[in-house]
Amino acid sequence: MALNPQYDAIGKGFVQQYYTLFDDPAQRPNLANMYNVETSFMTFEGVQLQGAVKIMEKLNGLTFQKIGRLITSVDSQPMFDGGVLINVLGRLQTDDDQPHAYLQTFVLKPIGTSFYVEHDIFRLALHDV
Repeated sequence: MALNPQYDAIGKGFVQQYYTLFDDPAQRPNLANMYNVETSFMTFEGVQLQGAVKIMEKLNGLTFQKIGRLITSVDSQPMFDGGVLINVLGRLQTDDDQPHAYLQTFVLKPIGTSFYVEHDIFRLALHDV
């Protein structure tokens, strides 16, 4: 496979679609369609998960109801297998908590004419020294 020349548009479109689903608790279960049943990996605040079922258990177990999100940047790079590496920098506020900066990195793997999330790493930018 070759580098995907549409990597930037794919990255930005994916991020918009992903957070639209994630930020609505009623729509969040639909994120399961973006992960592979066996081969998707997620690291959420240091907790490692594999497979769509475990990932969705984690995401559906989040207790906040409101999310205020500001995306500062979406940086994407093409991968040699046709996939896309995406890095998101932003700030989010859940319910009445203080806003926090966050980083989220995705690796999209091509499957047919679409993609699935092969890797997903999420981390709040908290500096506990």
